[in-house]
Amino acid sequence: MSNKTVLFDKHVEYGGKIVDFAGWQMPVNYGSQIDEHHQVRNDAGMFDVSHMKIIDLLPASDDADIKGFLQYMLANDVAKLSEPGKALYSCMLNENGGVIDDLIVYYLNADWYRLVVNAGTAEKDIEWLQQHAGRFDVTLKVRDDLAMIAVQGPDAREKALSVMPDDIAKAASVIKRFYGVARGDWFVGRTGYTGEDGFEIMLPKTEAPAFWDALAAAGVKPCGLGARDTLRLEAGMNLYGSDMSEETSPLISGLAWTVAWQPETRDFIGRSALEAEKAAGVDQKLVGLVLEDRGILRGHQKVVAEDESGNVIGEGEITSGTFSPSLQKSIALARVPVTIGSHCKVEIRGKLLNATVVRPVFVREGKPV
Repeated sequence: MSNKTVLFDKHVEYGGKIVDFAGWQMPVNYGSQIDEHHQVRNDAGMFDVSHMKIIDLLPASDDADIKGFLQYMLANDVAKLSEPGKALYSCMLNENGGVIDDLIVYYLNADWYRLVVNAGTAEKDIEWLQQHAGRFDVTLKVRDDLAMIAVQGPDAREKALSVMPDDIAKAASVIKRFYGVARGDWFVGRTGYTGEDGFEIMLPKTEAPAFWDALAAAGVKPCGLGARDTLRLEAGMNLYGSDMSEETSPLISGLAWTVAWQPETRDFIGRSALEAEKAAGVDQKLVGLVLEDRGILRGHQKVVAEDESGNVIGEGEITSGTFSPSLQKSIALARVPVTIGSHCKVEIRGKLLNATVVRPVFVREGKPV
């Protein structure tokens, strides 16, 4: 049986079309997915992301080393986090360098770090973290008492701040991008998954339905998983299970920038495998595609890679594809040979259609890149 978030009844009340997503009953849209997409690009929309898992890392003893634990568990280096509230995006790898999950870690203080992990990987993430936590005297506190609402768009912050409790609003109004702030059981992060400015707000489950209503009354429109996917793909943001997995490394998933190689003395899980892959020469990369012919790009479609002279040099595969409401063209992320030129072909229903190869960011803050 699928799980329900504390906001499930609100989704039904607001007319959400419910589907199963990673074992959760979630709204795919509330009417028009296209309208919801444009709502976020032009104004403010909100998403229930309470199915994602919030994990607090706390000391189990005076000898606890939470920082050292995360430096070992994550490919990125939490030593970069020195200011309270600063966030860091990272992959958590297995021994072979495959991606167990991608996540955000917030540094609150030396004795309190917060992780936000994906819904579909939460169970295995917790098990993996637990396997290693004891060695560092770290306790995992899974925050099943909290809900999470993402408010995104150019007007999102202003509208969200207008209905937050006064002390939360005052603290959240001054945080910079990729920072968060905690006040009691509330936590507001200036982060998101849409390519727009906004907040991801964690709050007690008991307060979430009323806050959802307050946001709606302030003009923040409910949006579903469909718009969330088109928004994140336009922003060139990876989706776990599609653009990377336990079988793919960050180096071929457009996430090499999240691997902190320095200091060389820092050992993290998967480092030796990534070093070997890097030394051997990476032969694939993640690129963006814009379809020039009529059609829709979808995951698993074959890419025929060409060099700049139009010669076929190999094949690749689309990892995520959709029609972009902002660009009015079909776009995709694809894993292809590293020597691909500026054009390629994609096989759709037995036909080879023309596509342009671009950097894997299509729209940023409502503007085509």
